[in-house]
Amino acid sequence: MEGDDDDFPPEPSEHSHSQRGSVASSVTRAQDLLVYLASNSAVHLTLEGLSCMSAQELGRNVREALNIPNSAVDVFAFWFCSPLLDLQLKPKHLPYKLCRQWQDLLYRFTEAPPEDISQDEPCLLYKRNVFYPRSKELQIEDEGVLRLLYDEAKMNILEGRYPCDTEHWLTLGALSCAIELGTGLDDQALTVAIREKKLSSFLPAHAALGGGGFLSTLRGRGGRNAEMEQNLIKEYRSVCSSAATGSSLEHIALLHQYLRSCHTLPYYGCAFFMGETDKPAQGLLHRGGRKAVSVGISLEGVYVIDVKEKHVLLGLKFSELSWDHSYPETEGDSHILWLEFDGEEAGMPVNKLLKIYSKQAELMSGLIEFCVELRSVGESAAAGTDERRQGKLRRQSSVVCSRVHSLNTISYVDDGKEIKRLKPKRAASFFTRQAQPPTYSEVQVTESLEQG
Repeated sequence: MEGDDDDFPPEPSEHSHSQRGSVASSVTRAQDLLVYLASNSAVHLTLEGLSCMSAQELGRNVREALNIPNSAVDVFAFWFCSPLLDLQLKPKHLPYKLCRQWQDLLYRFTEAPPEDISQDEPCLLYKRNVFYPRSKELQIEDEGVLRLLYDEAKMNILEGRYPCDTEHWLTLGALSCAIELGTGLDDQALTVAIREKKLSSFLPAHAALGGGGFLSTLRGRGGRNAEMEQNLIKEYRSVCSSAATGSSLEHIALLHQYLRSCHTLPYYGCAFFMGETDKPAQGLLHRGGRKAVSVGISLEGVYVIDVKEKHVLLGLKFSELSWDHSYPETEGDSHILWLEFDGEEAGMPVNKLLKIYSKQAELMSGLIEFCVELRSVGESAAAGTDERRQGKLRRQSSVVCSRVHSLNTISYVDDGKEIKRLKPKRAASFFTRQAQPPTYSEVQVTESLEQG
C-alpha cells in the first residue's frame, strides 16, 4: 500500500507511546532501527533524526549498508508488515510517524478484535516495490540486488503465496539447491545437505509436508519425503548440467533463471490483500457461506487466490475487467470490491460480478486505479511476452488456471435489467467495447492508499 500522510488517521494520543516492532520510540538523539529483509536477516542502523526521516532518506542508509547501487533505487521499497496488515510506504512517508499510527490503521483496514490490535507490532521490511516492472528485473546484473529479489520470491513460493504446479516448484527447489548449496554436489552429499536444511527449505510447506488425514500422514510422510528428495535430486542434476562451474557469473545466471521462472506466474510481484468471497450454493439446502481468498494486484492485473487450496480462482488483466468499491450502507454490512468481467451462462455471453468482502477494499480499488494509470503512460513492454508464457500454464489442471465455477458470481445481460445491485461504474459494459481496444475514462491521480 502507498498513500499520502493526509490519508492516514491523525496521530493518536492514547495508544501509541510504546515501542512498536522494528522502529524505536525513544526520543534520543541517536536511535536504533532494525530493517528486516525477506531472508529473515536484519540491517541494524543507528541514526540521528529518525523521527523526522522520510522513507527516501532512510533508503539511502539501507542501500549503503547493503552495498546496493543507487541505480537500484526503484527496485525496493519500505513496508510495514505484521500478521494483520502489510503496507508499502511512499518515499515521502515518515516511517516513525506511521509506526505510531499503526493501531489506527489496523482499526481502519482490518476486522481484527481490539485485543489483537493492541498486541500487534509491525516490522519495517525492505523488499520489492510493487510498482517495479518485472521486465526490468532480468536486466539487473548486481548480485546483491538479485539475491534480495530471489530471497523474497523464494519466501513467497515456500509460503504458498505464489501457487504453482508440481513440476514448477520442483524446478524452483532445484535451483534453490544450486544457488544455496552449489552445483558440484554428488547425490549423497546433496541428500545430506537437504536433510540438514529440511525439505521445507526448498519446497512449499504444503508439498513438503504432504496432505491427508492424521493416519495417512503417519503412514505416508516418510515415503513421500523420500520420493520428494529423489525428485529434487533428479531436477538438481538437470539444472546443474546446464550451468557453468563455480564462478560468480554462474551464480548470477542461476539467480536470473530462478526469477525468470517466477515471472511465468502471473501474480509474481503482486501486493496481496485478504478478503472473502461467497461460495456457490451446494447440497439440497443450497448452503453457501464464504471462503477466504487472497487478492493479488500488480501492474499486470488482479488475481483471486483460494487461501486453503492454493490455486487461482480468477485471474484478470486490467483490459478484461471493470471494478468499483462500495462502503457499508448499514451496520453489519461489509466493504466490498466489485469485479466485473465477461462470462458465459448456458452458452450465452453474460457479464459477471464478483463480490470480494474486505475492509481493505478501499485499498484494493485505489491500487487498481493507480496501476491502470501507470500502464496508460507506457509500462507495458513485457505484456506480449507475459501472455505467451502464461499460455503454456493455463491447462485445466494447472493451479494458475481460473476456476470461475468455484465462485458465486452474479450474472446479468448487457442491459442490466436482471440485477438491481451496484454495477461497476468505471467502464461501459464489455459488450459495447468488444470491437475496439479497451479504454478507461481518465483517472484522476490522487495520492490515495495502496497496499501490499
